[in-house]
Amino acid sequence: MSDEMQLVSKVLVLDNSPECFIQIKQFCDQNGLIGLKVTSTNIMAILSAYVDLGAILLSDNYCESQADTLDLAQQIHRARPELPIVLRKTSTSNFDDLPEKQRKLFCATYTIDNMSPLRKVIDEYIFSLVYPNALVRGISELTVSTLENLSTLENRFKHIKVITETPYIVRDRIIFGEVCSLIPLESSWCRGYMMLQTEEGGILDVLGYNELTMNEGPAAFRTVNNILAELTNLLWGAFKTHFIAADDPGPGFASEVPIVINHQHKYISFGSENPHLCFKYILTDENNSHFIPVYQWFAFNLYWSPEDFKEIYASVDDFVDSGELELF
Repeated sequence: MSDEMQLVSKVLVLDNSPECFIQIKQFCDQNGLIGLKVTSTNIMAILSAYVDLGAILLSDNYCESQADTLDLAQQIHRARPELPIVLRKTSTSNFDDLPEKQRKLFCATYTIDNMSPLRKVIDEYIFSLVYPNALVRGISELTVSTLENLSTLENRFKHIKVITETPYIVRDRIIFGEVCSLIPLESSWCRGYMMLQTEEGGILDVLGYNELTMNEGPAAFRTVNNILAELTNLLWGAFKTHFIAADDPGPGFASEVPIVINHQHKYISFGSENPHLCFKYILTDENNSHFIPVYQWFAFNLYWSPEDFKEIYASVDDFVDSGELELF
């Protein structure tokens, strides 16, 4: 893996113009965006299938009439208010004549001949936080290593491969799957949470009921909970070892923000408008017959000072002093 890791973000593109879409795709490629073109007419169903978006790009003539386009924007805003909607104005647009309530549905507007407002939105709403390359690269590497090493623990995972996707930024607040874990991260340069999300059924399918319980009967959801808790704890320890020095003084203050979870809507709020750093891993068996998606979020909602981040390079003396390595 290279030292430089380019963060990306997924954006839903609702635009029917083939000519404009070519330019939008070029803009996305040049600015770290993965454009997802929607061809289905059931936009809200498509939207519900994506839980890791950064923004919505909507053309003012996407629907048959401007009224229908505005109605669609209202539906999207109502369902996912955390996602900025950017409107592409056409030459026949009368956006400026709309009531203020409707104009507020959009964080900005742009034209295909002037995409600079879109660039500003990307900087302000998506790539607003700086993440050191060493941190992004290190998190991905240590997580892959931890997932691969998990196969040696109690023989729970056998013949599991780990597939990684490019790290990306999300503004979404929708939780993936049925089970998730949260653990706090605190240091002199950050305060926030690491969150893991996955599907209960996928884990049971890959591992098998007998293997999970050592032939003691069918596994229940508590088995999955225990596995995710074990993985979370291992990753928390690896994060501290690699990125938080033993003599780190800590954040120096103890302010807290409530975390709100709405189970019915699978929604979580960390009390901050900042986007989150996201990693996605796919665990698959040797036959590629089953897949377990694992989403890893980092929400530095309480404190973030990337200029104070330093990667820790452990020496042999450090391991001897800590007792992890013994000379004989």
